[in-house]
Amino acid sequence: MMQSAFATLCQGSETHRPHTIEELLAGVGLLLPMLDVIPNAAIFIKDDQARYVLANRTLVQRCGLKHLQPLLGKTSAEVFPAQLGPGYTEQDRRVLEQGFVLEDQLELHLYGTREPGWCLTHKWPLYNRDGAIIGLAGISVDLQTASETHPAYQRLAAVDEYIRAHFNRRVTLGELTRIAGISVAQLERYCKRVFHLTPRQMIQKVRLEHAHLLLHTEMPITEVALQCGYTDHSAFTRQFKALTGFTPRQYRQATAAPA
Repeated sequence: MMQSAFATLCQGSETHRPHTIEELLAGVGLLLPMLDVIPNAAIFIKDDQARYVLANRTLVQRCGLKHLQPLLGKTSAEVFPAQLGPGYTEQDRRVLEQGFVLEDQLELHLYGTREPGWCLTHKWPLYNRDGAIIGLAGISVDLQTASETHPAYQRLAAVDEYIRAHFNRRVTLGELTRIAGISVAQLERYCKRVFHLTPRQMIQKVRLEHAHLLLHTEMPITEVALQCGYTDHSAFTRQFKALTGFTPRQYRQATAAPA
């Protein structure tokens, strides 16, 4: 996996860890031309103040920039729209201050056109030889299309169709395994191979896609939550923020803003 290889490259073994973030960049920076040609992944390194010190071309372009230099030394809060950036920086702080590792996090991002796009995001703290956190490395990979050639595709397509028809209520793994005719372990494994998501992430994705549409209307947010299968408005807000970095109200404001 590209994300695992990048994490290993940045973190290295304990005996080969850099003293400073600058020492790390001296090595990783040589690979930037290679990282620049990856079109479906935003790759970056930030210092211990959550400021960009390296980013590939995909990320630069998604920030609405033409060159890397204007991005360097800035936090996400300074680069992205006011409704969005602080949420991304808050996530960075958890990595930098708590050593939190973010893995396979399904996230809905807004791109330069303000169109939503799904990513699987990974962030890792970077340690020096003394065990102190000196920065973080991250990668957000665009969600791939379903692998229709997989032998289990037809079974899982039925699962996906069922989720899309019943996402406005609680959907259990038991229901999904009965539809697919396979075990829970097989369902988890095959969903990752075909849709690149766990069953739970598939449900979250459908709910958030529907919420995205409803938040473009004047429907009250409490009603949006109910329409998307959340009986608890606060639970909807928590999960929406976990997957987008901002609250439903902030998201509505951001997508309503002029381009």
